[in-house]
Amino acid sequence: MGLLYLGALSLSLGCMVLLDFRFRLFFWADARRASIVLVLGVLFFLAWDLSGIALDIFYRGETDFMTGILLAPELPLEEVFFLTLLCYLAMNLFNGAALIATRRGSPERAS
Repeated sequence: MGLLYLGALSLSLGCMVLLDFRFRLFFWADARRASIVLVLGVLFFLAWDLSGIALDIFYRGETDFMTGILLAPELPLEEVFFLTLLCYLAMNLFNGAALIATRRGSPERAS
């Protein structure tokens, strides 16, 4: 039961990869740029989390669904997977919306 949340996050990340692959949204559009953006996004939110932890604002919730592995005090392993999913989802949504807007505006679709 301790791997349930990590498994759900991993499954969701896998779905983001499939959507990205199918529609060429993020990594399949430009892998170098996507890597930089994803790493910077995750690092930003990790710094945000660590700042909140240091200021006694953020606390780790106790649940049987998590592994219990901590990367730092009050920072569970699952948080890195969640932040990666959050950033990947945001970029897929952004690039997907841009793709839809581009396709709607193309002259060949107007005929």
